[in-house]
Amino acid sequence: MKEVKIIPCLDIREGRVVKGVKFVNIKDARDPVEAAEAYCREGADELVFLDIFATVESRKTRLDWVRRVVEKVTIPFAVGGGISTLEDMKALIDSGVDKVSINTAAVKRPDLIKEAAREFGKDRLVVAIDGLKNPPGSNRPRLEVVVKSGNEPTGISIVDWARKVEKLGAGEILLTSKDADGTKEGYDIEMTLAVAEAVSIPVTASGGAGKLEHLYDAVVKAKASAVLAASIFHFKEISIREAKEYLKSRGIPVKQAPR
Repeated sequence: MKEVKIIPCLDIREGRVVKGVKFVNIKDARDPVEAAEAYCREGADELVFLDIFATVESRKTRLDWVRRVVEKVTIPFAVGGGISTLEDMKALIDSGVDKVSINTAAVKRPDLIKEAAREFGKDRLVVAIDGLKNPPGSNRPRLEVVVKSGNEPTGISIVDWARKVEKLGAGEILLTSKDADGTKEGYDIEMTLAVAEAVSIPVTASGGAGKLEHLYDAVVKAKASAVLAASIFHFKEISIREAKEYLKSRGIPVKQAPR
């Protein structure tokens, strides 16, 4: 098994880190630069910044906070939200962003994935997939892709979409369960496992982390390559060091956290 990455997620709204539950009930958490610096010191492997209202508000990711983060961050980081063209991606990469994450725009125009992979390389391209679980007999996919911050169902099967984005050239998948997001009741194991078994590219589990056991379950039961969390890290319920030491104690390879 390769080293499992521990990735804090920083949802951005109006230049601040925020956190919600099931994509709503948004609360302020902290300044993005302050948070990025702290996570770098603590030993996070990567960071993900998502401008969560950019698509809903039909605007681009604002570059002012991105540039502030670039000046301070010492580990790889991805930015998503409101990215719909190659020009959007180039602006972020030229600003110093390591990876770009696309979601709604990829669903609306899948060829964007192919074009981006060709232009920037698949290692710089993350396709974020937000999903929800439908009940039997709903006449909708059991695991369904949703877009526009989870507000718009698509009728697309998550597993089918995951296979397609890999074929088109995505370097990795960031999979978030809308049902689990912010609940601290655990990652959606069924959804994450279904995607991880359907593709060969790395899958990051997102949505629902509340205790250390949840991180372990995402890796062992759901076969995730990385675990992403927000609330437990932002509100200092669990530290990056604690997460890494716990996983290591249970036989999961991780990069050593700094002393």
